[in-house]
Amino acid sequence: MANWQTGQYIVEYEQGGKARAEYGQQLLVNLSRDLTIKRGKGFSRSNLNYMRKLYIAFPKCETLSHKLTWSHYFELLKCEDPMEMQFYFNESIREGWKVRELKRQIKSSLFQRLALSTDKKGLLALANEGHQVMKAEDIIHDPYVLEFTGLQQKKRYKEGELETALKANMEQFLLELGRGFAFIGRQYIIPIGSRRFKVDLVFYNCILKCYVLIDLKRSEIKHSDIGQMNLYLNYFKTEICQPDDNPPIGIVLGARKDELLMEYALQGITNKLFAARYQLYLPKREELQAQLDLLLSSQPD
Repeated sequence: MANWQTGQYIVEYEQGGKARAEYGQQLLVNLSRDLTIKRGKGFSRSNLNYMRKLYIAFPKCETLSHKLTWSHYFELLKCEDPMEMQFYFNESIREGWKVRELKRQIKSSLFQRLALSTDKKGLLALANEGHQVMKAEDIIHDPYVLEFTGLQQKKRYKEGELETALKANMEQFLLELGRGFAFIGRQYIIPIGSRRFKVDLVFYNCILKCYVLIDLKRSEIKHSDIGQMNLYLNYFKTEICQPDDNPPIGIVLGARKDELLMEYALQGITNKLFAARYQLYLPKREELQAQLDLLLSSQPD
């Protein structure tokens, strides 16, 4: 509240109530010096600038959440798009993100990645209501960002190494997967007749009330990978799922995918089965934003 009130003073009294008024940098320099002498640390020019931004972004103090710290707001105020800021604000409260988790989600451009799968109406809902998980499609990201595995530095790696890295960084992987995921197991054995198959990773989504099976592919996803995942899903429906469980979801996660090939491979499959890409580095926000702007500009108001 002290930071908000300081921002209010700067805008309402020093800028005459004009949020966009031209104000010289010397104003913040002078205020920083005077407040530091009077109140002590915490009033650097940078901090004062963010206090000013806080008041402009949240002109009604009642809209501030005391579930978030000043460090949360400091990161939120770096978002230039008001809808993007509102999305991370809502999700931080809903998911109880720590500051480190909020910074990671902003860096991984979660808002842009989710927004690319919606329309203008959906984008507004995403900003105002956060990411709602209502159906299987809502848990799918494309791409998934797995920079935390540390495998980007390796020119060659095996699928087992990726799996091991995900398990070793399960907290961050669950953050990337999204809401409602609980880890069940790795290399989950599926015995069929005299043969034994293994699913790389198995989760349970508490919101959708269903198992989520993930198979990892180091390179491009093949059509045979889709058929194999379909086999796993059929087994889970018959042998594992309880009467009150919803049908399982399968995700084949690969470094690359051919969209046309996947279209044909998935055609006619009744199970909830998806092919998605992953990348081992943080995406370039500018590129995702450009894609989003292009998509929205092509849609009618």
